[in-house]
Amino acid sequence: MTTIAISVDAGWKEICAVDDIPVLGSRLVKAERGGDIAIFRNAENEVFALHDKCPHKQGPLSQGIVHGRQVTCPLHSWKIELDSGNAVAPDVGCTKSFEVKVEGGKVLLKV
Repeated sequence: MTTIAISVDAGWKEICAVDDIPVLGSRLVKAERGGDIAIFRNAENEVFALHDKCPHKQGPLSQGIVHGRQVTCPLHSWKIELDSGNAVAPDVGCTKSFEVKVEGGKVLLKV
């Protein structure tokens, strides 16, 4: 996990190069307000962005294990869908997801 700081403004913000996010890993974006955002990259090089808090006990999802299109929270092993932020059944809950895209090898976050 790597931490970077951004300002929260309307529009898209360049976060990093997609290659700066380890495969099956994450990068943490420090927001001025609203909480940190975890940027994930899976084995298929898809990129996702979630609020860095598990809906269960607020565990740091950025420190979780990425597998497929899910991340497992490091605190209590809840599985969270990377595209929606929804907990996988039988668990119930949701963390906020954010729009993210890759253009020209750069990761852009909608803020």
